[in-house]
Amino acid sequence: MSNYPLSYKLSWLLRLLRPSLGGDRSGFAASAVTLVDPLPMRTVRLAFVGDISAVANRDAPECDPAIAALLSSADLVVGNCESPIIECPRAVTGTWLGTHHAMSERFLADALTAVGISRDKVVLSLANNHMLDQGTAGFEETLAALDRLGIRTIGTVAGGPIQVHALGSLTIGFAAFTLWRNTGAAPFETRVSTRAAEWPRDAVSGIDLLCAVPHWDWEFRHFPRPATRQLARKLAGHGTGLIVGHHAHVVQPIERIGDSLAAYGLGDFLGTAFARLPWPARIGSIFVVDVSADPVTRGTIAAYRMHFFMRLRAGGHERLMPVEALEGSLRRKATERLGAIFPALQADC
Repeated sequence: MSNYPLSYKLSWLLRLLRPSLGGDRSGFAASAVTLVDPLPMRTVRLAFVGDISAVANRDAPECDPAIAALLSSADLVVGNCESPIIECPRAVTGTWLGTHHAMSERFLADALTAVGISRDKVVLSLANNHMLDQGTAGFEETLAALDRLGIRTIGTVAGGPIQVHALGSLTIGFAAFTLWRNTGAAPFETRVSTRAAEWPRDAVSGIDLLCAVPHWDWEFRHFPRPATRQLARKLAGHGTGLIVGHHAHVVQPIERIGDSLAAYGLGDFLGTAFARLPWPARIGSIFVVDVSADPVTRGTIAAYRMHFFMRLRAGGHERLMPVEALEGSLRRKATERLGAIFPALQADC
C-alpha cells in the first residue's frame, strides 16, 4: 500500500487543519531576484504552477486578468496533474470522500482556458501519489485524455528519467519523480517515475537546462524538512539547475544551492479534493523563471519571481485573485503568512 511513515499519517489531519510554520528557516532566498545583470537580450520564460485538481469536478475557475496575463506571457507552463483524468470514477466511495482524486477532461480543458494557458504550451507531471487513485485503467485513461488535449507529460516510466522539450532555441530536460505513492509498489513503480537523481550521464547530453520536478516533502508544512533539502543538494550535484517541487499544498521557500535554484513548493494551483480548506492552504504561487538564450549565458537562470495568489470560493467554483488585490483581514493574514516565509516581503509591506 502507501509508503508514508506512521508519524506522517498521525500528524496529517492536524497539519491539514493548521498548516505549520515550524522548521529551519535559515539559508533561504528572496522571492524575486535578478541573477544576470544586465538581463540577457534573449530569454525564454518558464512559468511553474502547483497542483492541479478539481473540486468534485465542478465548474472551471474564474481568474483575475493579471494572473491570466502572467500565464499567457510564458513560453511554457509546467504543473502537476494531481488527479487522474477520467469520466466515471472507479473508486466511487473514495472519490466521494475526497481520499481518491479524479477530474474530468472537460474540467481540465475549461480550467486551462479560464486561466489563460494555451494547451500547446503546457507540460504536466504525472509523478505524484494520486496518479493511480482510479487504478491502472484510470492511469491509461489519463494518458489518453491528455493526448487528445494535446498536452505534453513528464514523470512516467515510459518516458524515461529525463524528458526533453525544445523551447525556442533552448533544450530543456525535465526529471519528474515522486517519493510518495498511495498504492502498492508493483503497479505504481512500473508506470510512475519514483527515481530521484538517477539517470545516465548521456541522458543530459545536449540539454541547456535540467529541471527537476519532484513530488516530495510532507504536506501542509511551509518549511521543507532537512531530508528534502538534502535531496535538493543531491539533485544540484547531479547537474540540475532548477528544482521546482510539489506535494506540500502550501507555499514553501526558495533556496540557492551554488548555481542551482530550488523552489520547494508552490502550493495548489487549481482545486483540491476537498471543497473547504483552511485559508493558508488556499495561498498559491506562480513561479516565473527567465532563462537566458544568449550565447554566453545560454541556459542560465537570468531572473525569477514568485507571484502569489489566493483561491477563493465562489459558489461551485473557485476564483483566483492576486494577494495584492485582496481586501481587509484576508489580505492582512495572507501577507503576514507570506512574510514569515519570505521576510523581505514583510519588509516591503
